[in-house]
Amino acid sequence: MVRVLVVHDAALLRTALVQLLRSADGLEVSSVSFRGGGPEDGDLPPDVCVVDGDCLRRPEDVGRAWFRDRCGGRLVVLGTSQRPGVLRRAFDAGALGFVDKNSPSQQLIAACHTVAKGERFLDERLTVALLEASQMPLTTRELNVVCLAAQGAPIAEIATCLHLSRGTVRNYMASAIRKLGARNRVDAIRIVQSAGWT
Repeated sequence: MVRVLVVHDAALLRTALVQLLRSADGLEVSSVSFRGGGPEDGDLPPDVCVVDGDCLRRPEDVGRAWFRDRCGGRLVVLGTSQRPGVLRRAFDAGALGFVDKNSPSQQLIAACHTVAKGERFLDERLTVALLEASQMPLTTRELNVVCLAAQGAPIAEIATCLHLSRGTVRNYMASAIRKLGARNRVDAIRIVQSAGWT
């Protein structure tokens, strides 16, 4: 029996995933929200964690420790090819399984069984997106500047936060806009957010 922990902040979607997985043979399923508490069902540590990649917004969400402590790092991520940044963060967190959200339910079930054995599972629909995720065009500094700008921080505040001069922040923003092919700062923020890099 493979013990699966579904991790999702939205209760309705978490419940739907639990019901879908419980319909399969050989899976014992519990669930939890990132926001707190332990599993709603069962006390044994899971063999596999299933998480919606869009829930992985904060760096601590994808920290290896969170999943290692709960399921030995055996992580299956649900994602889409339109958000390669989400896939990249999951890959960097040590995810072994990647399932497209538009796949048939059997893909997720197969991924749980495969990852429980410690093997990789990659939905063929996500292969190209995962390769594209490795080609993030921005440097870490450029991404930091765009992310702070996305939170509404003005140039002076970004400079203070990152210990840079205002001119350097402007240069990083201009470089990010150019690399992304954006029209302006707002367009750069939109591109970065829609790709899931923030």
